[in-house]
Amino acid sequence: MSPAETATGFRHFHEQLATLKRRLLDMSERAEALIDLAVDALLTRDGAKAEAVIAGDREVDLLELEVEERAVNLIALQQPMARDLRFIISAIKISSDLERVGDHAVNIAQSAQRLIASRAAITPDPEIEDMARRARKMLADALDAFVRADGSLGREVCKADDQVDALHDSVFRILLTHMMADARTITPSLELFLVSRNLERVADLATNIGEDAVFLAEGKQIKHRAEELAGTPATASAAGSGSGAGTSRP
Repeated sequence: MSPAETATGFRHFHEQLATLKRRLLDMSERAEALIDLAVDALLTRDGAKAEAVIAGDREVDLLELEVEERAVNLIALQQPMARDLRFIISAIKISSDLERVGDHAVNIAQSAQRLIASRAAITPDPEIEDMARRARKMLADALDAFVRADGSLGREVCKADDQVDALHDSVFRILLTHMMADARTITPSLELFLVSRNLERVADLATNIGEDAVFLAEGKQIKHRAEELAGTPATASAAGSGSGAGTSRP
């Protein structure tokens, strides 16, 4: 291959990477918008907005398929190495996480529909709104960290998950108080607990993406406290034994 052909191929590869990155950002923006709309439908008891969320999830599903296809083609045709390969593999995982964010938005919209139908008045609005705001920010920051390969921001996203978990616990305590005081609030309270649970899961998915950002930027795995465990005696022993004759993975 001539130098000109090599340069052309290199340029084409990076154009394809840039397109993959843009489509991943498009997918993230769409998933974030669905979460916003679903929570708005819940808080305003707007059935039309809830329906729009359910219909809009199809676009996120299609974007996941496109991102996955583009990523697989890049691996198969370009044989990327090192950081480019980490980016492409992580993009596939992130597209799956974003698709699940869309599913959680649908779940929230369906809870809104059931609450509208029941005409229930109970709602811990401040806590739900705060959870939604924090989870959405985590999602936006996580994608920003990944696209910019910002390991520091990725770690901040992971730390922010604790605040959403604490709000989830607070919502549970509030709803439990309502249910104990008035049995008629049990059904709507359970719906709101489902909403809180879905928002907590969105924050978990944002955390996954933040961890992928750290992996991309630093080549380090921090999932399942891997970074903390790396220096333990058991891990060090396993690493030492692996440097000998070798062991096979199951």
